[in-house]
Amino acid sequence: MNGELAPLSAFLLGLFGSVHCIGMCGAIVGAFTYGLPEAVRIRPTRLASYLIAYNVGRVATYAIAGLLVGLFGAAVTDTLTRELAANVGRLIAGAFMIALGLYLGGWWLMLARLESLGSKLWVRIEPVGRRVLPQRSPLQALLLGLVWGWLPCGMVYSALALALVAGGALAGTATMIAFGLGTLPMLLAMGAAARWLQELARRRWVRALVGALVVGFGVYTLLVPQSHQHRDGAHVHTTPGEHPRH
Repeated sequence: MNGELAPLSAFLLGLFGSVHCIGMCGAIVGAFTYGLPEAVRIRPTRLASYLIAYNVGRVATYAIAGLLVGLFGAAVTDTLTRELAANVGRLIAGAFMIALGLYLGGWWLMLARLESLGSKLWVRIEPVGRRVLPQRSPLQALLLGLVWGWLPCGMVYSALALALVAGGALAGTATMIAFGLGTLPMLLAMGAAARWLQELARRRWVRALVGALVVGFGVYTLLVPQSHQHRDGAHVHTTPGEHPRH
């Protein structure tokens, strides 16, 4: 996948798919919020500092994961021609987005199996978060957010698939930061209106609409070739290990 396109795709994925965050993270955000001292909860500016700190930590964890998978993806794709690497990346990204859309719509729960695998890592990480509870400062909220970022989530795994094929460590990092920013509006809103948003997310038509949008985005990714595969209408051919000259 084009390294410039991957962050945009990840941002839209986070933005459209963040309805999943309501069900997945709504209870967590609610617990974070209502676990704060009343003196913090009744003052919007102080509450906002905690909510921002949670999410900065969460997005930082996504960035670290994006860096790691971006490095791995670059090591693998360096053995392929640019054209083949782009096609493989497009297929992986599109397939994961379609799987995520079907998951969000409740039509196919394959990503739930990945979440169950991720839960094995989560049971080792989650106790670390308990050590900073109850949080009494934005710094503690930041640390809690760093742990929260490792919560098993099919949507995060789909974004990591984009980071994997983004084109390197920096592109992978940027992709996951963009994904985290896409989820930010919903998760910040949940800190103030968690109960109402959870009720909205339970409605079947909302999940079906979001799932259909993400499936459509995945189909588009699969069917539309990346622009760097063509130059002035001519196909660019490369041999293994050789990069086209600009």
